[in-house]
Amino acid sequence: MVWRSTGMVKAACICTFCVIFVAGLWPFRVPKNDVSWLTHEDGLYFGRHGSALSVGSFPARLDKVSGTIEIWLQPSLASGVHTILSFDSSAHRGAPFLLLQFDNSLIVQQDNEDTNGNSWTAWSVVNGVLRRGKPVFASIVLGPGHTAVYIDGVLYRDFSIGDSWNNLTGRLVVANSAHSNDSWSGKIKAIALYNRELSQSEVLEHYESSTKANGPDLALDQAPIALYRFNEHAGDTVHNQFDRGTDLKIPRSYFVLHAPLLELPWRTYHSSWSYWKDVALNIVGFIPLGFFVTAYYSSLRKLKGAAAIAVGLGFLTSLLIETLQAFLPTRDSGLNDVITNTLGSALGAMLYSVICRVAWCTTQSDGLLD
Repeated sequence: MVWRSTGMVKAACICTFCVIFVAGLWPFRVPKNDVSWLTHEDGLYFGRHGSALSVGSFPARLDKVSGTIEIWLQPSLASGVHTILSFDSSAHRGAPFLLLQFDNSLIVQQDNEDTNGNSWTAWSVVNGVLRRGKPVFASIVLGPGHTAVYIDGVLYRDFSIGDSWNNLTGRLVVANSAHSNDSWSGKIKAIALYNRELSQSEVLEHYESSTKANGPDLALDQAPIALYRFNEHAGDTVHNQFDRGTDLKIPRSYFVLHAPLLELPWRTYHSSWSYWKDVALNIVGFIPLGFFVTAYYSSLRKLKGAAAIAVGLGFLTSLLIETLQAFLPTRDSGLNDVITNTLGSALGAMLYSVICRVAWCTTQSDGLLD
């Protein structure tokens, strides 16, 4: 195929690069932290990009196998994977503790260790308990060899797993992951943390007291390490009733505490429709770049290896965008996108070559017929 207007092909290349950069870096700024106090009740509303962060860290303990998290929440979404709360680091070599929402399921991610010292990440999945607009009081009890999940004071599942050490350590991040843009949207009305296993009767008692107007009624002898009532109704601080050193702060701008730079592909993989949709979009989005760049350099005639140039430019363009995304908290910087974008560029170059061969064969066939 012979492109008669090199200028038109060049313009198509420039437009393609502009569209790709806009799609990859929009909105070109750090957005406002979308967190607001509820008007007629205690609690915070976390919007599309909103999060809060504890001022200090929760310390590790040598004997810290047990622990409990209680959270009173109301999801605004019931699709995709989102982090309800997380800890930015843990006093063990495995993955930090996360509480996730996957569609209508509640997922507990924690590090585990068997009797031989082997460490792995475990996911305890409770299906069908998170629904859009429905308040839920969830209690996650971590004990030696098991993790129990209570919903509205009732034991829902008890998972038999290995020992889990020092999961509830480090700085607490609410409504987002500490390591990626994975914000959760909805209302949070109370959070409590304990350094011990709560009994079934205590969990039920706390749920029943949470329905009162003043929120959970916890006695001092129950020894929580943190209790956030979310009853301030104004300002940028949610106070821990037992330790002001771990108050929650609401920054003005949205943030990812430890934003990754070119995160490795296997760390971003998750088996979901949204993941594979992103992969497909990354590939398809760079096909025009590979096609038009190959067409442009092929139209110059003097330069060989047009397809290789197109793939190389696709790789460099994607690498630049992903590097810049590390400074934009609403975007995720990962090598997986570089790989899939480069693949899209290669497919675009191949598509141009195939069209050229078909056009050449058609021309030759017409010549023979004449």
